[in-house]
Amino acid sequence: MSSYIKIHKKKDNLCGSISITGSKSISNRLLILKALYEKDIHIDNISNSEDTKILQENLTKTSNLLDIHHAGTAMRFLTSYFSIQEGKEVVLTGSDRMKERPIYVLVEALKRLGGKIFYLEKIGYPPIKIIGKKIIGGEIDINAKVSSQYISSLMLISSKFQKGLKLYLKEKITSIPYIKMTLKLLSLAGINISWEGKIIHIFPGKEKGNKYFSVESDWSSSSYYYSMASIVKKSNISLKNYTKDSLQGDRKVSSIYDKYFGVSTIFHKNEIRLHKKCNFLTPKKIILDLNKTPDLAQTIAVTCSALKIKCHLKGLETLKIKETDRLYALKNELLKFGVKVIITNSCLKIHDFFLPDSRQNIKIKTYQDHRMAMSFTPFCFFSSIKIEDPKVVEKSYPNFWTDLQNLNFSINFCDY
Repeated sequence: MSSYIKIHKKKDNLCGSISITGSKSISNRLLILKALYEKDIHIDNISNSEDTKILQENLTKTSNLLDIHHAGTAMRFLTSYFSIQEGKEVVLTGSDRMKERPIYVLVEALKRLGGKIFYLEKIGYPPIKIIGKKIIGGEIDINAKVSSQYISSLMLISSKFQKGLKLYLKEKITSIPYIKMTLKLLSLAGINISWEGKIIHIFPGKEKGNKYFSVESDWSSSSYYYSMASIVKKSNISLKNYTKDSLQGDRKVSSIYDKYFGVSTIFHKNEIRLHKKCNFLTPKKIILDLNKTPDLAQTIAVTCSALKIKCHLKGLETLKIKETDRLYALKNELLKFGVKVIITNSCLKIHDFFLPDSRQNIKIKTYQDHRMAMSFTPFCFFSSIKIEDPKVVEKSYPNFWTDLQNLNFSINFCDY
């Protein structure tokens, strides 16, 4: 039986304190490093997201058939990891949507390095069969435009190659902050790296590095509170375990919301406090290139829609191969709120607004995408809304609805 959540809150204020668990992106990278160098890596405040749990479980399973469901990061990171597990044979599969998400660029790169990987259904897509073997390494080029996770996946294992790995990045590099995050974590762990121009070099072996890693909270998850703070009359909300010198590219949410939406960020010890600026004049239109922070796109699109700000969001090529085609999903669901959207393969434009026939109990389809559920929540400040498949948030932020209840949101879970 399907389910939905009915949610509403008056937009007079947003006050309280929230503790979000560790970054999913950092946690997943550290889990691969821990699997490779078990005695040298210890992780605190690991993400409680479904994606991280799936990755963690499948790193230690004895079964030869590994189902990673919707977890795209797990699919990409495990593909590389099992390629170097000598003598181990596994099949990596996932949900129907996962079988539509391309993995060709990564698989072909590993095969050129000597990996043994076979497509079991459609060429270029999961499921795949991997026969682990020793990989010597060397030099290859890779298309950097499709997904930064392919690059991070290779980087995480390449210190185990006899010759290390020199990567030549072709085309425009997408989501650069995530590559920088991987490089920084490798360096902290004691792995020698260099990045000059479009060449990344990971040297073989590992020296003495950090043993203990405390994962800071997830900036992507904080974005939903920035969106809410921009809409309410008064905001005094605190989010714990954040730092100014974050490894996460999505920390840019603080500067975006300060400049365009009137939400200031105050750092205090290990937390951030979000305050609504008084008498802030929102712009009539904004233009943003989100190539480096594509996971913020849905949140920003909803904020612009709620505040009736026209926008042109660029650099969104990767959104079409996420949990769903996020550009298509945004266009469909924003239309229900009277927002006219134009999309291409790489951008989204909000160009007009109209009054919908009904403004109560609008039902939002989530398309099996956690960010669709959470990014559309701020519309509940205007009227009651319904969000289908509320459990989808478990992929990245399992406590989201509970945290909103603690902030005095009215929430009811219902079955059809």
